[in-house]
Amino acid sequence: MLKTSLTFVGIAFIAVVLADLEVSTQHPWLEMGRMVEGVFTPELSVIWEFKASLLNTAIFALCGTFLGVILGIGLAFFFQFLPVRLFCAFIRAIHEIFWAFIFLPIVGLNSICGVLAIAIPYAGIFAKVYAEIIQESDQQPLEGIPKDTHRLSRFFYGVLPVIYADTKHYTAYRFECALRSSAILGFIGLPTLGYHLETFFKEGMYSEVAALLIVFYFLIASLKYWLKPRLVPVYVVLAFALLSREISLSWENVARFFTYEILPWPMRRQGIHDGTYTVSFVLIPVLEWVKAIWLDEAWEGIWKTIVLTQIVLVGTGLFSLFVFPFACRHFAGKVTNRIWHYLLIIVRTTPEYILAYIFLTLWGPSMLPAVWAILLHNGAILAFLSSNNADLVQLRIDAPFKRIDRYFYEILPRVYGQFLAFLFYRWEVMMRESAILGILGIYTLGFYIHSAISDDQIDKAMLLILFTAILNMGIDSISQVVRRRLKISTKLSIAS
Repeated sequence: MLKTSLTFVGIAFIAVVLADLEVSTQHPWLEMGRMVEGVFTPELSVIWEFKASLLNTAIFALCGTFLGVILGIGLAFFFQFLPVRLFCAFIRAIHEIFWAFIFLPIVGLNSICGVLAIAIPYAGIFAKVYAEIIQESDQQPLEGIPKDTHRLSRFFYGVLPVIYADTKHYTAYRFECALRSSAILGFIGLPTLGYHLETFFKEGMYSEVAALLIVFYFLIASLKYWLKPRLVPVYVVLAFALLSREISLSWENVARFFTYEILPWPMRRQGIHDGTYTVSFVLIPVLEWVKAIWLDEAWEGIWKTIVLTQIVLVGTGLFSLFVFPFACRHFAGKVTNRIWHYLLIIVRTTPEYILAYIFLTLWGPSMLPAVWAILLHNGAILAFLSSNNADLVQLRIDAPFKRIDRYFYEILPRVYGQFLAFLFYRWEVMMRESAILGILGIYTLGFYIHSAISDDQIDKAMLLILFTAILNMGIDSISQVVRRRLKISTKLSIAS
């Protein structure tokens, strides 16, 4: 494990040398002061004014998660087949905002766009996680069921009771993630909290920003009180009932999008020029078109996305290792423990897109805002998980008394394998986040995708999104190989 860790640290060091991490703003501390002032003087009156956006944030998340669960369960039953695994890997490799960009030309900027943008990638995520939970579950109950019993009956009587708790907890966590995804979809124009957050950020109205973030934190912090399994069906029915009906869906537009607009420009050029809108099957011009996009945009976007990802992967690890003791009972008192516990919840609850927006305002459009946004968001998640994991450790009688010795010689060796498992499990997520933050002006793949969509070049955008998906699938495969070689699993367990 140490050799693997040092290898990744070395790669990250090279990436730091190659990265653009400069601060380009003139007076970052002045803007920081205005932000801090806004945090301590929240304009709470805007909460009621934008209650519809808060409601939409919850509705999009509920509907998207519900559809993702239904589709994910269906795919999980067939996850052992390679085509299904590859399909799930592909759809989850594309970030929710990229899915929203794909659906925009088809359904328009409306609620269906937001719900589908969450549901499709979540279906792939749920399929993978549910299949892994089933695979790792206790198989003994199945031994008491006759072999010729129908597959569904075997599942409901021999598998579901065993996996129910794990699937319930993971689905609740994924709904929390869906709330964050729903909020940031507002940054591209959908009527959620992110729409108003972007407006307030651009206008420097930080008291209003603080108020909306406070209500968002409260929404997520209150989940454990109102998100009860027996009430979920009621919430889902209400969410679909309240979903906006203002949808301008045209099947003609859908057919045109999939059969014409996403085709490479060389195949449509002649038909558009002569007004016939015919398709030309020209292989060489299409290959030249792909080559030009690869050389001019995709290669640079991929390279910078990888550089950024490797920096934040190691940065997240170092941040988590440094911070988690402050929230662990073996190192901190009850007061300090609680304070850091809630601080980590706040940071992990804040979407990385919003953190990047804040840092971009302070430092300008380099990789630095993206590094700190992804690092803090994922670092808080890993520190939170690692502290909970470390709390389960029962100290030996001869455990070191000094905290630094206890950390290095008692706790860290016993949680490090689990920590690496979580870190590499988040690697794919960090890659998606690195790509999507290009929308804010950082030259990762998202920058070129956003530029193509802004120029109404849907075919180019789809090709770049395809490159993004392939890149994420590659990282996910490497992550799985690393975890298998190190014999580590994300399943929470502590050796006594």
